[in-house]
Amino acid sequence: MNRYRRKKRSAAPVIIIILMIALILGVLGYFGYRYYLEKNYPLGYSDYVEKYAAENHIDKYLVYAVIKTESGFRPDAVSNVGARGLMQIMEDTFDWIRFKSDDEETVYYDMYDPKTNIDFGCRLLGYLYEEFGNVEAVAAAYHAGRGGVNEWLEDSRYSKDGVHLDVIPIPDTAHYVDKITKAMDMYIELYDK
Repeated sequence: MNRYRRKKRSAAPVIIIILMIALILGVLGYFGYRYYLEKNYPLGYSDYVEKYAAENHIDKYLVYAVIKTESGFRPDAVSNVGARGLMQIMEDTFDWIRFKSDDEETVYYDMYDPKTNIDFGCRLLGYLYEEFGNVEAVAAAYHAGRGGVNEWLEDSRYSKDGVHLDVIPIPDTAHYVDKITKAMDMYIELYDK
């Protein structure tokens, strides 16, 4: 009978193996998720973004958020209303930036060039930031125009302090501002160490 007696085995090796597998899966999951986020929030055209963001005294992560939201980092992007390039600049906006910058050489077709588009987009963001001073109002003006944002800031239904927008009356613009601020927050979380 003794030869059929089972030997008691310790559960410790099985528990250790299960814990090691869980740890490995956790590490792979973390890095896989991080890889997924970095692919979805890339730092494309970083030389241009960092140069022109610094020159215009704006946060580079705002620029990345605008590029991601506007074109998904496609330099040949054209919107249904004719905006061009990475930062989706409209022709009348391009003309305004060119006038303010005293630039007589750049043409609207140049908005397909990443360097030129990011330069002009950062100039615009810089002008808007000088005027409005906060990301939400800047993003709203980038989407809906300066005039509308100035009107909203003067209207107590939309702004209590005349500086920050408490309510954005155009749903598309409100959605756009939300996308920009969330993308910017994600860029900061991923890359600002």
